[in-house]
Amino acid sequence: MISDLFFIFLGGGFGSLMRYLVIILGEKAMNHFLDSSHPIGTFVVNLVGSFAIGILYGLFRNNLNVSNSLYLFLTIGFLGGFTTFSSFSLDAYKLIQSGELIFGLIYIVLSVLLSLIFTFLGIFISNYF
Repeated sequence: MISDLFFIFLGGGFGSLMRYLVIILGEKAMNHFLDSSHPIGTFVVNLVGSFAIGILYGLFRNNLNVSNSLYLFLTIGFLGGFTTFSSFSLDAYKLIQSGELIFGLIYIVLSVLLSLIFTFLGIFISNYF
């Protein structure tokens, strides 16, 4: 039990650091290329995380020899720290509060819809491994 908690803790730390880096790089890219501050980093993180959880789910569901510690590290730990619903919610709120209602609504719909599609796509692709 203690080792499981350690692997979740370790994965969560790495996932959170990676989320931070992707969000910072996303903001810099948006500012540099599009002169915009839209929350592309959180959007990308959630899509990549959805795709990754789909692949991992598909791989682990068919492979009973995978250690529980690795599963906990990658799914609950790393991807739990990497993806974030709270940042997504705050980004949507900020867009709407700043008067960008249409873009805020598009951001909400695309984030949820594409995250689901990416999860399904990851599971589908994992069937070929």
